[in-house]
Amino acid sequence: MLITTLAILCIAVMFLSLGLHLFGLPANWIVLALAAIWCFTAPGTHLTWPVLLLLSALAILGEILEFFFLAWGGKKYGGSGKGTIGGMIGAFIGAILGAPFLLGIGAFFGALAGAFAGSLVVELLRGMKGNEALRAAWGSLVGRFGGTMLKAAIGFAMVAIAAPTIWPS
Repeated sequence: MLITTLAILCIAVMFLSLGLHLFGLPANWIVLALAAIWCFTAPGTHLTWPVLLLLSALAILGEILEFFFLAWGGKKYGGSGKGTIGGMIGAFIGAILGAPFLLGIGAFFGALAGAFAGSLVVELLRGMKGNEALRAAWGSLVGRFGGTMLKAAIGFAMVAIAAPTIWPS
């Protein structure tokens, strides 16, 4: 009975941690950490090394895809490499500045606004015309949003993979 209760608690915390994507926090890594803790502490677990390696690969893939999606968005909408870097730095600063608002969910909106503003400022400083810079900045925002959603989807897949192996038989 105790192991079932702990399994329910672990799976619930994994699922709830996915909400941390809205705050720009490492939700997928928390899911991986919880799975590793379960693997090493739960008696008779079905959560094995191959599953942990798969979850690790998915967490790394989520980070890589988030980065490349932001870069893709900027390039697709006419942005430069430097504008993409400006968007990444802006997203980071925006997430920090937005964190105190809307019970922390402001970090997500701050990251989107920061990606837009960072890309816009860099592209304008590079001499890009106003409408072109706005289009490139919009691409950074779209890329940031898409990257975050893709990373969250990978997190849901991680929980879906881990949950059956955590559940006691």
